[in-house]
Amino acid sequence: MPEILTERRGHLGLITLNRPKALNALTTDMCREFLDALLQWRNDPEIAQVAVMGAGERGLCAGGDIVAIYRDILDRSGASADFWRIEYQLNVLIDEYPKPYIALMDGIVLGGGIGISAHGSHRIVTEASRCGMPEVGIGFFPDVGGTHLLARAPHAAGRMAALTGMKFGAADTIALGLADSYVPQEKIPDLLAELETQPAAAVLADYAQSPKPGFLHEEWVQSFGEESIPAVVHALERNDSPQAQEALKALAAACPSSVRLAEELLRLAGADLRTDLQREYRAAVHRLDDPDFAEGIRAAVVDKDRNPQWTETVPGQTPAQRTQRHLAPLPGAELTFALLAEDLEEKSHS
Repeated sequence: MPEILTERRGHLGLITLNRPKALNALTTDMCREFLDALLQWRNDPEIAQVAVMGAGERGLCAGGDIVAIYRDILDRSGASADFWRIEYQLNVLIDEYPKPYIALMDGIVLGGGIGISAHGSHRIVTEASRCGMPEVGIGFFPDVGGTHLLARAPHAAGRMAALTGMKFGAADTIALGLADSYVPQEKIPDLLAELETQPAAAVLADYAQSPKPGFLHEEWVQSFGEESIPAVVHALERNDSPQAQEALKALAAACPSSVRLAEELLRLAGADLRTDLQREYRAAVHRLDDPDFAEGIRAAVVDKDRNPQWTETVPGQTPAQRTQRHLAPLPGAELTFALLAEDLEEKSHS
């Protein structure tokens, strides 16, 4: 069964991620087919706008296939670098797409799912949406332009999202700048039908409603504006809000080396998506060599014991040196954006 479905519905090009049993987790081939479809429709006069959705009832996309990344850490085939190289170019294409790009962020939207939705021009959440960048929980960091997006969010809220990996509902996803509009889940089929003939802005003007309030407006969230992580922890410990205690627990469970790396990437990000993705690509490739990444995946999805044993210190490196190592150049292997040229088929197989 095809893992990416593409349809022409009137003047709408519809892309459906079709791995419902894997919560539509992205693979290299899926990203390539996704990118190929967008490029084909980019200059197609019969396609006025594009929408993306996920098959099944659980959500749009749970992210990348981290089991495949774990295998690559063990055998070093280069598969992960190839995956990120294509995925990150897809993120840029979505960000720069010349036609309306409508992301239906219904249900679970995590990690790579944010990458194929939050860079779009029209991002729709529902009452079932649970969105976030949970990578610090598996020894990684918010990638797919996640550092770019969260650096541009309200400071304390963006920092909380990056350093805790928490999931957010509709209102808070909008507050973070990862979505624009709330539409009740039951209205999505009707909305899609109207997108076949009507422009996205007009359709959303008719369908968008106000979501139930979230919690990012609450005062305790400003704890994440404190200068240091110990200061953040101290501020949260003094607050008895259930959400504050949930955030404290999530921060405590996050991989410490990932938190430090995410902090540095956030500090550097926000001005230009392409530049930020090139920095994330360096960090992702170097992260394959850090013991915490393999351990995080092992605990989460391989052995599933949910009890990662993080490596506190790496011999010969201070914590700061360990972080900075991830920003080192990749001679002859830096991320470029060659696939975004018109001649995709020739370039994609070179």
